[in-house]
Amino acid sequence: MNVLVLNCGSSSIKYQFIDTDKKFALAKGMVDRIGMSGAVLSQSRYDGNKIKISGEILDHQIAIEYVLAVLLSKNHGVIDDKKDIEAVGHRVVHGGESFTGSVLITDEVIAVLQENIELAPLHNPPNIKGIQAVTRILPGTPQVGVFDTAFHSHMPPSSYLYGIPYELYKKYKIRRYGFHGTSHLYVSRRAAEKMNKKPEELKIITAHLGNGCSMAAVKNGISVDTSMGFTPLEGLLMGTRCGDLDPQVILYVMGKEGLSLNEAATMLNKHSGLIGISGESSDMREILAAVKDQHTRSKYAFEIFCNRIKKYIGAYAAEMGGLDALVFTGGIGENAIEVREEVCKGLEFLGIKLDELRNSSNEELISTDSSTVKVFRIPTNEELVIALDTAEIVTNVK
Repeated sequence: MNVLVLNCGSSSIKYQFIDTDKKFALAKGMVDRIGMSGAVLSQSRYDGNKIKISGEILDHQIAIEYVLAVLLSKNHGVIDDKKDIEAVGHRVVHGGESFTGSVLITDEVIAVLQENIELAPLHNPPNIKGIQAVTRILPGTPQVGVFDTAFHSHMPPSSYLYGIPYELYKKYKIRRYGFHGTSHLYVSRRAAEKMNKKPEELKIITAHLGNGCSMAAVKNGISVDTSMGFTPLEGLLMGTRCGDLDPQVILYVMGKEGLSLNEAATMLNKHSGLIGISGESSDMREILAAVKDQHTRSKYAFEIFCNRIKKYIGAYAAEMGGLDALVFTGGIGENAIEVREEVCKGLEFLGIKLDELRNSSNEELISTDSSTVKVFRIPTNEELVIALDTAEIVTNVK
C-alpha cells in the first residue's frame, strides 16, 4: 500500500511517501516556515533526485497542496494521480487515555482529539489542522492517527500515577503519558530481531536521544515505564528542557524572579537543559566541541546529560528484574560516540560491556561479544511504524 505519512507541526510539515509492501520511502521532505515569509518545501526522492522551492505557504492546507504537487511532478514526483495515495497516516502527539492504539480517523475521533488539546496545546492543534486539510484535498482517502502516547498506554498504575491527590488524576487526568512511543516501539522490535528473539522474551531499555529525550523500559514487548510524563518536560536533561526537577524549585524561582506561569513554562522548556547549563548551545555536537576546548559549563552539561541516562538504566533494570538489551537511537543516540561511551562506563556490573572500536565506528551492535547485555545503536524509523499501522488498519476496514 502507498501511504503518505504526515507529521504536522505549528509551522512545519515533515512527510514521507512509503510503499509499505517494500517498507521503502519513495520520497521524503519537509515544508518549513508555514505562515511566515521565506516558506520553503524541500524533497529528496529515492533515486537522489532533489527539489527545493519557495512560495507563499500561508497555512497547512496550502502546504499539503504543495506536497501533492511535488509528488505528482513529472520531474520530481513518484505518482501519476492523487488516487495513487491509498491512505494517509498522521503522527498525533497526544491521545490521552482515549486511544491505546492507532485508529481510523472519523468525526468522532477528531472530536476527542480536540478535547485533548489541553493536554498538548502546542502539538495537537497542528495535528488536527493536517487531518482537516487532507479531508478537504483528498476527500474519501482513509486517514489513520498514530499516537506518540499509545505505546506507553499499557503502563501499570504504579508507573503512571503521581504522588498527588488522586482526585486530581480523576478530575484532570494528570498522570504520566510518555511520548516518542513509535520510536521506542520500532527500535525495541528491531533489537529483538537482531537478537533472533521475540519481543515477548526480552527486557529492553530504549533511549531516544535528540533535542527531546526519553527512555522506556520495555518488558515482554510492552512499555512498563517511561521517563517523559504528563508533558515532554519530565525525565532526562534535554536540549532546552530541564527534565527531572524538584517542583519546589519552580515555585521558589517564580517568587524570587516574579515570573508568570507562561514565563516559568518558557524558562523550563526553552532556556533550560543543555543550553541553560552550558550557556553555549542546545546542540550536543557544539557541547562536545566546547568540552574539548575545556569549557567548564559545557562539561557540566555533558556529564549531567549522561548521568541522568545512566540513572534511568539502573532504575529500569531493577524495575524489570533484569536487562537483555540497551538501545540508543535519535540524533544524539545514533551519532554521539562520546555520549554512548560515557553512559555505558561503569555499568559492567549490569553486564554492559561496550566495544570501543564498534562504538567509534558507529556499528549497530556496539557491545563486546562477552557482554551479557547487548548494546545497540539503531536508527529510528517512526514514519515506517506510522505507515505500517495505517496500512494494517485501512486493510482491515475494507
